[in-house]
Amino acid sequence: MSGEHLRQGPRRGFTLIELLVVMAIIGLLLALASPRYFNSLDRSKEVALREDLKVMRAQIDRFHGDTGRYPRSLDELVEAKYLRSIPVDPITNSATTWQSVAPAEGDGVADVASGAPGNARDGKAYAEL
Repeated sequence: MSGEHLRQGPRRGFTLIELLVVMAIIGLLLALASPRYFNSLDRSKEVALREDLKVMRAQIDRFHGDTGRYPRSLDELVEAKYLRSIPVDPITNSATTWQSVAPAEGDGVADVASGAPGNARDGKAYAEL
């Protein structure tokens, strides 16, 4: 047995052409799928922004209805337990970029807007949502 060679079957594997074809197919699928993915990310950020604004505006109105005045800041809404915390602006990824809008008369926060630059998908500025 020392002089006998073990017989090996044909080698199995992929050729370079087969690998290139598979890579081209994967690249084509990624090129088709990625724009839809990023559009859905942008859309979900805008939906989250609109929802955050809706909740904060409702809590500002409740605070005003309960106390007869507007909160001095968004932090006061958290301190008074109208909000658990100031939400993170989904466009800027920061809770410190919210823009407070003062009431026509007096002091405080009557409205809130996003401090994000740029426009939403409908053409409105983020600050005008």
